[in-house]
Amino acid sequence: MGDDDEGYFSRWSNEARSGVPSKASKRYVEECGGCHFPYQPGLLPAQSWEGIMSGLADHFGESAELPNEDAVFIRKYLLDNAAGRVHAGLPNRIMGSQGDRDFSLRITETRFFRHEHNELPQKLVQENPQVRSFSNCDTCHARAMQGSYNEHEIKIPGYGHWDD
Repeated sequence: MGDDDEGYFSRWSNEARSGVPSKASKRYVEECGGCHFPYQPGLLPAQSWEGIMSGLADHFGESAELPNEDAVFIRKYLLDNAAGRVHAGLPNRIMGSQGDRDFSLRITETRFFRHEHNELPQKLVQENPQVRSFSNCDTCHARAMQGSYNEHEIKIPGYGHWDD
């Protein structure tokens, strides 16, 4: 990659919208958000969403099978808005931090997520009965539904505002 390529990438990344696009599909929120936080598609690349949608019969230990029409619609929504396919700050950083490593099907296993959450003690998350898991984004990120994961907006239940 030449110097011009690096400059272009920096400008492209810096000019992106902050956060993650949050314009959610009503069908996606109803179908997927009925069981868990409806994660924005920009939090994972298309290959991860494809893997998730291909394995709904065993969706992290549960059956999440959908009628074919809903599955086709939701797959398209996720793939069209996945990290690497949208121009926004957080998805760009997620893709850039992963490098050439394979992506997991879990947002919490991405290199970016681990880096951003590495200073949080287990007692504030897994041992906190009000949080229980890093996958409960909206428990601590008050504006997660709007696509904002700003570190200045974090409030951990039973602890208060987080300042790293």
